[in-house]
Amino acid sequence: MTDSERTFLHTTITDILPDLPEVTKHILEETLQSLGVETRDDFRFIEEADLLSALRPVQARKVLAALKLRCQTPESSSSSGDALPGPSTSFCSFSPQSSQSTSPISSQNPNIDWMDTFLVPWDKLPEELIQIFERGNRPSPRMRREMVRIVVREMIQKNRCPSTKLSNEVAKKMVAKYPKSLQDVIEGEVVGLGYHSLAKQLQYRIENVKRCTTPKIRKRKCCSDECDTDEISPEQRAAMQDTYGCINWHLKFLPLGETEESQREKKEQLKRMFLQTETNAEEVKHLMKLTFYTQRKQVNQGENMKHLLKEWPFWFSELGMTVHFKELTGIGLIETFTRNVVLKGKRLLNYFNTVGVNKNKKFLQAVTNLKVIRGELSDGSEDVKEMLLLLLSYFNDKEDTMFCYVEDTCLPEEVPMGQVHLTPSLVVCGRSCFSAKRFMLCVDQNIVHNNIPSFISAVCLMFGSYYCFNIHYPSQLASTLEFMQRCFFSINPEKGTKVEKTNTSRLHVNPRVLTLIQELSDHEWRDV
Repeated sequence: MTDSERTFLHTTITDILPDLPEVTKHILEETLQSLGVETRDDFRFIEEADLLSALRPVQARKVLAALKLRCQTPESSSSSGDALPGPSTSFCSFSPQSSQSTSPISSQNPNIDWMDTFLVPWDKLPEELIQIFERGNRPSPRMRREMVRIVVREMIQKNRCPSTKLSNEVAKKMVAKYPKSLQDVIEGEVVGLGYHSLAKQLQYRIENVKRCTTPKIRKRKCCSDECDTDEISPEQRAAMQDTYGCINWHLKFLPLGETEESQREKKEQLKRMFLQTETNAEEVKHLMKLTFYTQRKQVNQGENMKHLLKEWPFWFSELGMTVHFKELTGIGLIETFTRNVVLKGKRLLNYFNTVGVNKNKKFLQAVTNLKVIRGELSDGSEDVKEMLLLLLSYFNDKEDTMFCYVEDTCLPEEVPMGQVHLTPSLVVCGRSCFSAKRFMLCVDQNIVHNNIPSFISAVCLMFGSYYCFNIHYPSQLASTLEFMQRCFFSINPEKGTKVEKTNTSRLHVNPRVLTLIQELSDHEWRDV
């Protein structure tokens, strides 16, 4: 998002709901931007349902009424130009008059990297906060915001326009000193690099300060190295979406002792074994690992799904995909997911049932409906079903992009492909995920596995398909899939994104995912 677009949306939101928490403002801002709002005239097409993922119903109605009222005023047509950047100086540049000022800020060379000498102002923080840190406790949201304000004030005294990269470095220093108090942790497991949510707060605070002090006419993207936003060009991002989270995406050489002919022989051996009623699992894993080179080569050359299914049938089973995924990412597909669900699942469900239900009426209805559908089922896999369905509702992602519901007796050839998304999805053989006893995996509108009895296995195979077959996350599932990726599959790249390319710019880490991670880290809970 450009600086002028962000300013336009943020100013409008602040004018209508000045008391709204900053985090909620940013979520609403991102929601409006994802809907395509670029000018004030675009507000005419916003509906109440579009805002319920970020606001409570009354807030949404208040915003909607105010926005539509503004669209009816004579100023609306002329003010719509506010969303477009004008011919102005650089956002971070100074006027000739200000550049001659003797103030410490403007006299500094912006190209000097001050990170080596920057000291976090621990001595300026409230004594109460330092005592919390020293005892290894987590600060309240209020105390955390106060800390961010003080640190950012010190940063801006050193550099008027700190970049995202510099915010990351400061956050890294702070978390390194007090990891127990500031690190992103859920049930003892560090999420990502552990400092992303603090870095996000620092950067948001910096942007808020710049909004207040910089005239609108100068609101443009910084051109200097120090004011970069670490954005990646579309060309680079396209490649990064494919390689994102992978450690062996492209192999240059065959394994030692292997030839093209020996690879073909092993592939044919795997095809014969797939037709047998009983197979040696260890032998299948060994052959899948030895032929990983050829599998990657065919995927990266763009072979279609039907061809891959015909040539590598084991690849689409739990046995084969876990081998490929481990070679590709270095992470165990099933074991990593199940371990993290045990560690974090109950906390997530508790948060949804005690805190999330107060976010908006739509989510409260989703929680209530799922409790009715689930009934008295208490199996661990039922928790996973509830958790995933609530994640979709919480982020306002599209359930029908991930699940297609059919009759429990439905055959693969009877699945209505017109209702199935092109990206990896699950065909649920039953009225709900809770009642279904069988699932099918569908990729590129091809049924690649027609009988998966376990919901956990089905979810893992669906998620693994995005990485194994170079498929980008659809924007309709962007938040849910990234949360699963970071919290349950422990894939935490520092840069890039797996989300499909759209006209909207994206941060390296989804802000809504970071917000949920931070709130989970701070959430006090007990078994209910």
